[in-house]
Amino acid sequence: MSHTGPDDGDAEVEVPIDPDLAPSDQAEPSRVHRPTGRRSGRAQPGVLAAIAFGGALGAPARYEITRLIHVAKGSFPWSTFWINVTGSLVLGFLLILMIERFPPSRYLRPFFATGFLGAYTTFSTYMVDTDTLVKDGHVAIGVTYLLASALAGLFAVWIGIIAGRLAAGGGYRPQPKLDARQ
Repeated sequence: MSHTGPDDGDAEVEVPIDPDLAPSDQAEPSRVHRPTGRRSGRAQPGVLAAIAFGGALGAPARYEITRLIHVAKGSFPWSTFWINVTGSLVLGFLLILMIERFPPSRYLRPFFATGFLGAYTTFSTYMVDTDTLVKDGHVAIGVTYLLASALAGLFAVWIGIIAGRLAAGGGYRPQPKLDARQ
């Protein structure tokens, strides 16, 4: 799949596209994507089972890490921080690897991305930890945790994307800035 970037004239720029998605918005970089015909308004039992099975493995993995990393009340929530950062890293790595290296699969991404990593990472605990720290008077720790988690998660997913591209054999290539006016 490719897309012509705004500053590239007629040059074709390769943008990774999830082959299971077919957005109707013509401004999306994947506008050249052709639907696979598998999309329907109803949930697909096999995909739901893949998500459930992944979640059934991801939640206990998160629980075990919280048991390994003990956090004192009122201190920086290191267990949730590391769970979310490692989940972001793995998500960036796996999605790029699956999109760029492996043939489309109906179950692989829902199992890993939505199921396992969705249950492994925890935005709700991140917010509850932040709220609890602030309400208990640990405002500096709460704000530091809020910002550090977001920045570290973004950095980790970026590193995961680069690592996924390297593992897929494509090497690192910066993505173009897409113009929403197209």
